[in-house]
Amino acid sequence: MAITAAMVKELRDSTGAGMMDAKKALTETDGDMEAAVDWLRTKGLSKAAKKSGRTAAEGLVAVRVEGGVGVAVEINSETDFVGKNAEFQTMVADIAGAALGVSDLEALNGAALNGKTVADVVTDKIAKIGENMSLRRMARIEGAGVVSYVHNAAAEGMGKIGVLVAFDGDEGFARQVAMHIAASSPAALDEAALDPALVEKERQVQMDIARESGKPEAVIEKMIVGRMKKFMAESTLLGQAFVMNPDLTVEAAAKEAGTAITGFVRLEVGEGIEKKQEDFAAEVAKVAQG
Repeated sequence: MAITAAMVKELRDSTGAGMMDAKKALTETDGDMEAAVDWLRTKGLSKAAKKSGRTAAEGLVAVRVEGGVGVAVEINSETDFVGKNAEFQTMVADIAGAALGVSDLEALNGAALNGKTVADVVTDKIAKIGENMSLRRMARIEGAGVVSYVHNAAAEGMGKIGVLVAFDGDEGFARQVAMHIAASSPAALDEAALDPALVEKERQVQMDIARESGKPEAVIEKMIVGRMKKFMAESTLLGQAFVMNPDLTVEAAAKEAGTAITGFVRLEVGEGIEKKQEDFAAEVAKVAQG
């Protein structure tokens, strides 16, 4: 039987399954809509899809280092409880291992893991554990050497914040820098690496604040120079005061240690995700009115 786009749409609308999954279900069941729904349910795809609209802002970041290569992956879940689940942690560790062999998130989703793709492994776990999950981010870094650090570790190599530092020199010092990055969250390695749009936005904000003072433009210009210098220092890793010795910048401390910091990655669980605030009273009222 020919599978039409309208049939695929109907199945997608009724189950919330993905387009390719809906098409495959109809193909496997020779266009029988009810059988296709059951096929999706047995594969866990219908259940997984229905959960996909729920906010997944918890979870874990995992890091792996092999020689001069380091990778970090963020895998989200709906609740912190799942992040403590041994089965979820095993999946996260396996995906981090698979990430060592690829260069980006798209390639990681398609990478082979235990006889399936990584994307299918995540989908299966959604159906089994019963929460929405998302392989959200992957970062890769290379250098003469790479060290990792995990803050709030839930298990070996995974926790709430994962940091990778590429360096050339003293490994012990590089590990201290990784801890510094976890605490200080720099926006970039140095001024050259800062996003120009971020710098310009800050400059405009500081200009507006300074003009509120009513001072002459010539004075304001001098004020902005000082404020932007402070912003650059606070936003860049090399410009920040080193947490292990605040009298030195990270750049000066690295020089003392005879070490070059050539790059870093910092991933924090749920960063930038707007978490839905549940209003229990409003929810009860809504049900009562219905």
